[in-house]
Amino acid sequence: MILTLADGRQLDYRVSGPEGGTPLVFHHGTPGSAVPVRAIERAAHERGLRLITFSRPGYGGSARKPGRRVVDVVADTAEVLAELGASESYVAGWSGGGPHTLACAARLDGVKAALVIAGVGPSTATDLDFLAGMGQDNLDEFGAAAAGEHSIRAYLDAARPGLQRATAAELIAELASLLPEIDRAALSDEYGEDMASGFHEALRVGVDGWLDDDLAFLDDWGFALDEITVPTSLWQGTADLMVPPSHGEWFATHLSQASVTMLEGEGHLSLALGELDRMLDGLVAPVRGRD
Repeated sequence: MILTLADGRQLDYRVSGPEGGTPLVFHHGTPGSAVPVRAIERAAHERGLRLITFSRPGYGGSARKPGRRVVDVVADTAEVLAELGASESYVAGWSGGGPHTLACAARLDGVKAALVIAGVGPSTATDLDFLAGMGQDNLDEFGAAAAGEHSIRAYLDAARPGLQRATAAELIAELASLLPEIDRAALSDEYGEDMASGFHEALRVGVDGWLDDDLAFLDDWGFALDEITVPTSLWQGTADLMVPPSHGEWFATHLSQASVTMLEGEGHLSLALGELDRMLDGLVAPVRGRD
């Protein structure tokens, strides 16, 4: 579905699940799109939640917002929820969706609880070595982003054709430097198909969304972590080559009210597939326990 926002931009979003269920807004990774991961969709529905996904500006059918910051996702999310008549929601996100989830936890009205899965840490933090432990593809990508928009656009334009056309099996070769063995195994069957479909839609028009995500991660996010007061849980695998475990460890130190779970031997992709039920149960349990 396409929503025309207050500033005239169009935003592509998808909704599934029980009509009266509390929305779970799930923020996709980088690159990514509104195409849902079916395992997440099923798990949300089983808990009576209504899953909402949308393509961030510049991805898929969502118009670009040049110069956007991470915090700008809050206004877009609020407009989607208002369109659906929802005054409360849960928020969650994976990888590049992590900072966007935290922005909503900090600034979006009506958030009941937040879940971050292998979320990117802030590159501006003086006590986090942002690049340490990343696979070579990420080192090259963020190096290009640090050199400016012209450099990162050239890098992503070259990377786009492989991801935009890749099958699930071909993604393993495309992402080779970022995938420990446990993540390679996770790309089989349904999840690999969903990831490939998400990339295809994300990059269908071009690389603007991917480019603007990378630049936003290297900039100030536009909000402070100490603004977050809702129950928040973060999960991180120690074998992750996309978002290294040091990012999760940094959050454990700097987001003191959050529950941080570090899982030995889990990667970036395997993490959620194996622990999804525990993650979503942990997301809704603190809130339902108070109801």
